[in-house]
Amino acid sequence: MSPFIGEFTGTALLIILGDGVVANVVLDRTKGNNSGFIVIAFGWAIAVFTGVYASIALGGSGHLNPAVTIALAGINKFDPSLIITYLTAQFAGAIVGAIMVWLAYKSHFDNTKDGDAKLAVFCTGPAIKSPVNNIITEIIGTFVLVFGALLMSKPEQSLGTLDALPVALLVLGIGVSLGGPTGYAINPARDLGPRIAHFILPIPNKRNSDWSYAWIPVAGPILGGLLAAFLFKFI
Repeated sequence: MSPFIGEFTGTALLIILGDGVVANVVLDRTKGNNSGFIVIAFGWAIAVFTGVYASIALGGSGHLNPAVTIALAGINKFDPSLIITYLTAQFAGAIVGAIMVWLAYKSHFDNTKDGDAKLAVFCTGPAIKSPVNNIITEIIGTFVLVFGALLMSKPEQSLGTLDALPVALLVLGIGVSLGGPTGYAINPARDLGPRIAHFILPIPNKRNSDWSYAWIPVAGPILGGLLAAFLFKFI
């Protein structure tokens, strides 16, 4: 058991179930095709619950998210010496998880002609492209995530360990309330890791990986998480 194994496994499970529900909804000829955004939001909530629970059981803290790790380290609720270990595990787990989703749904990727739908399985994109508004949305969503998680945490919890069920319900709320504009990445590893997987995988008829947008679901969550952490410390 180790922090690396915990965060790697938890993040991989997060992406397998999270990107998996998106694949089930948007790819052609799946059993869940066109079942809608609410199904995706519930799927991601279960993904968070499973990932956090697994991470803690295997020695991690259930962060699964560089924005959470950096924010907690910024207010001394997490050991800064573990930041590189956690971030490496989170991004690696996200890439591996995305590859697992591709393997599970390979026939449906092969049968889907819409390149945008294929990309949507792996990463987020804005409903209306506006960099300023998009990054504000990601800042707000991640602020709610980190601020809410800090308020839910117990003072005696070490290393910023998160509780699986409250965080999962919080992510469900963020999804149905704030997910419309950008798809609520609220997690740099969740977005960038699978985006890298999309870039490298031999998916037929795929579009480009939209690198011009990729910085927003990385910078926005980190800024939102830090703002939430410093406000929490201030009050």
